[in-house]
Amino acid sequence: MNINALPFCTTNWAEVPPTEHKGEHGVARWHTRQFGDLRVRMVEYSPGYLADHWCSKGHVLLCLEGELHTELQDGRVFTLTPGMSYQVADNAEPHRSYTELGARLFIVD
Repeated sequence: MNINALPFCTTNWAEVPPTEHKGEHGVARWHTRQFGDLRVRMVEYSPGYLADHWCSKGHVLLCLEGELHTELQDGRVFTLTPGMSYQVADNAEPHRSYTELGARLFIVD
């Protein structure tokens, strides 16, 4: 990741309106800021959320609340709880997420 031409700024996430993205089950609410090629998000997954696609985008993801399960296309599953993160490169390992309890995440991609 190269972060270029980004002056110092702050974000009050409570002031960033959410967009809803339906999953196969449940909904994801994204609070998104875009800085050139850099997307920064606060994401809330509803209880019972299951992504409706395999994602090949690279991310740095931090679990803030709840519990998140991320399944890789090869069958491995990783569980994040508050304070845990994962990192994956673009086009490296397709993945999708689900949660029984709901989760709140901070994501940079």
